[in-house]
Amino acid sequence: MLAGLAARGLSPTVIDAAPRRAAAANGSAGEEDALPFAPESFDLVLAASTLDTVADLPGALILARRALQPDGLFLGCMVGSPSLPALRQALATAEPGARRLHPQVDARAGGDLLARAGFALPVADTTMLTLSYRTFDALIADLRASAATNVLADRHKLSRSTVAQAQKAFADLGDGERTVETITLLMLTGWAPDASQPKPAKRGSATASLASTLRNRAP
Repeated sequence: MLAGLAARGLSPTVIDAAPRRAAAANGSAGEEDALPFAPESFDLVLAASTLDTVADLPGALILARRALQPDGLFLGCMVGSPSLPALRQALATAEPGARRLHPQVDARAGGDLLARAGFALPVADTTMLTLSYRTFDALIADLRASAATNVLADRHKLSRSTVAQAQKAFADLGDGERTVETITLLMLTGWAPDASQPKPAKRGSATASLASTLRNRAP
């Protein structure tokens, strides 16, 4: 992607929480909720599959909006709610009361967060991916390969007995061969405010009745 942008004469600035990935992209290591950029530095801000692990999501969105020039665009994609319901249920069965997965943001909350951060024309939408797994371990392997497992420095591993119970609970949720799992991708779109953008009409300023229009179109 970076090579393609460079070929088009674009010079992206990359920031990544992982120092090795940041260095590989000729970027800098940093967190989304502590952006080091001056206000109005960019035309476009992309946040690809990172915002679901940010400690201060409202703060990260505010900083992204401040980093945009007027009428600049923010595009974000993150794992949202509902995601991994089968995994959550299996872990809850194996380890009642424990919290192994962080809270998730749904589309309504995503739109509210964009508005609170000061974005104009905010839009939040979702796409659901349906997956199926033969075993609990296969799902965990996919999550680990995607760097989507626990990234906290202070984390506590599951005991063997807990893993065995989770494996059974996950299998019990299936049809005997496979267990269906879902992941919801939350897409966020917002613009830095600018005078050129369309504004919503004032309440009560409509000159036509929607009810009468629908009645006239009824068969």
